[in-house]
Order: sequence, then structure tokens, then C-alpha cells
Amino acid sequence: DPGIGKSTLLLQAADRIAQRGLTVLYVTGEESARQTRMRFDRVEASAQSLWLMAETALERIEAHVEKLQPAVLIIDSVQTLFTQGIESAPGSVSQLRAVTARLMALAKGKEIATFLVGHVTKDGAIAGPRVLEHMVDTVLYFEGQRGHAFRVLRAVKNRFGSTDEIGAFEMKGTGLAEVKNPSALFLAERAHGTSGSVVAGSFEGTRPLLVEVQALVSPTVYGTPRRTAIGVDSNRVALLLAVLEKKAGLDIAGSDVFLNVAGGMRLVEPAVDMAVIAALASSHVDRPVDPHTVVFGEVGLGGEIRAVVGAQARVAEARQLGFKRVIMPANDRAQLRDEDGVQLIGARHVGEALDALF
Repeated sequence: DPGIGKSTLLLQAADRIAQRGLTVLYVTGEESARQTRMRFDRVEASAQSLWLMAETALERIEAHVEKLQPAVLIIDSVQTLFTQGIESAPGSVSQLRAVTARLMALAKGKEIATFLVGHVTKDGAIAGPRVLEHMVDTVLYFEGQRGHAFRVLRAVKNRFGSTDEIGAFEMKGTGLAEVKNPSALFLAERAHGTSGSVVAGSFEGTRPLLVEVQALVSPTVYGTPRRTAIGVDSNRVALLLAVLEKKAGLDIAGSDVFLNVAGGMRLVEPAVDMAVIAALASSHVDRPVDPHTVVFGEVGLGGEIRAVVGAQARVAEARQLGFKRVIMPANDRAQLRDEDGVQLIGARHVGEALDALF
């Protein structure tokens, strides 16, 4: 997304690489050299072998690469480049395909590690022809919301390793800084004793992550109930509301429902289902969940709570951050040993989990 920090991340990475003695060429097509230099100063980039070029003509970039022979080439962004052999505008399908193919040939022919910054569409997919994703070796998504400081770098394609790794960063005045404990960052401002607030045991790649799920359920005033979800798929929320109605006996049909994941995170795994249900039920009955409790588990249409991947790691993360109780799938609980200082409660059905919570 625009303004999320893609250029900042690559500038900092380029500076780190150049400080090791490798030559790095950073090509910007979106900003002038002066603007990019100001960004260099902000992130305190100072490596002597880091070169900057403001250019959009591919032929001139190729000529400069021939002259400089860099070890690393960064293009920011590929949608701004054009080749003189094609008459269409920069960013068009034909230009993107031709430019990317030429850059790939250049990178492989001269063994240059090349980074291409690309734009995304409104639904989060890479803008341009799908062939671009097949041409490159690795596709990384840099995600977050501009109103929040937290950023996540995740791999969706990686020919050199696993796609189950993520990087967590926080945007600061001098650029992006690594977040060593994202869970503590997300839970730092959580209010205790508030109904509708539940800590979910989630996973981001291979990293367990505790985040706060917030729900607000209130009587409908304007006729048709509103359903708003931020950070969780709205279709999944509709499914879980139906399960609460049918299997837990809560009358939510005539209520407005607002759901939010604190910190601007986006939760996509079904293991957060039980935390969403707990937050909705807590707000509906206006009873807070014990603030020292973590909840996770996938919920089926029959109200059953299914086992999830990485239960042991989720419990370990909860214990490390001082939580005293974990509500989890019964099948996962049966396979885990008791943890010192943490009460592990297994539940087979939504009703059992809600009884344990309230």
C-alpha cells in the first residue's frame, strides 16, 4: 500500500548491505534524487558504496549497471519504468512484462541480486499481469496500516526457503526497527475489566503472536443490523455469529456488531475463531473475560472446537507474557503437559468454552 514503508525498508536494507563492502545501486522512479537523498538522511544511511539513481528509462539503467557492476540492484518501483521498444505507457501490461523480463536477464546474466518494488490492487494482489509473480524467485508482501506503527513482512512465494517466516517491524522517526516481541507491543495498552476484549493466541508464519480482539455488540437503532469487522474476514464473522445464535443460544440477530483487531493486525487463520466468539459473547452479556486468559481454537458449524497447529507454541507464548489460563481445543489439551503457573482448559464445544470463560 502507498506510504506503508516499502522504500524505507529497502533503503535500510541497502545501507546494511553496502556497509559490508558490497556495491548497491538504488534506482528510484517515483521520487527525485533530492527527495530520496532526504529519505537517506532520515534513516541515517551512510555507506560509501551505496549509489542512488533517479531514472525511469530502462536502457539508461542498464547502461549504468554495466558501468557500476553492483552486487545488488533495487528498482523502486517497477511500474514506473519503461523501455523505448514499446510505445505503451509505463505501468501497462506490455511494459511491465518487457521490463521485468529484461531485468531478469540482466540479473541472471551478471549475477546481481535484484529487488523490484511493486504496487498492489485494492484487494491486495500485485498490480499488473500474474506472470510477474511466476517470473521472480520471491514475492514478499509488506503489510500494515498507516495509522499504526506495526508492519509485517511476509513471504507468499520463496524459491530459496520457506514461506512460513515473517518479519515484524515498528515505524519510528529514523525508519523501521525490528520488533523482537510483537505480542508485548500489541497488548501494552490493553484495558483490563472491559467487556468484549479477549486475547487471542494466533500465529504469524512460524511465530506465535498474542493479539487483542475487541467486540462491541449493541441493540440496533436504524432497522437493519450493522456488521463491521476490521482485521478479521467479515464472512468468517458472519459464520461465527450464526454459530453463537444456533449453538450457544445467544440472541444477537437484532444487534449491531463491530469487531476489531487491536494494533491494525490482520488475522486470517481459523484458530482465532474461539477468541472472536468469546469477544462477541462477552460484549453481548456485558461481562468481561479474565484479563489473564488466552483463547484459541477453530470453530466448526456444529459448534465444535477443532484442534489447531502450534498449540504448544501458543501456550508457551502465553506463559512467557504472564498469562495464567488458556482456553483451547480439548484434543490439543490432551496432547500437552501441564505448564507451571498456567491452567490449561480444553473445550470440545463452544458452550463448554463459554462456561469456562464466564
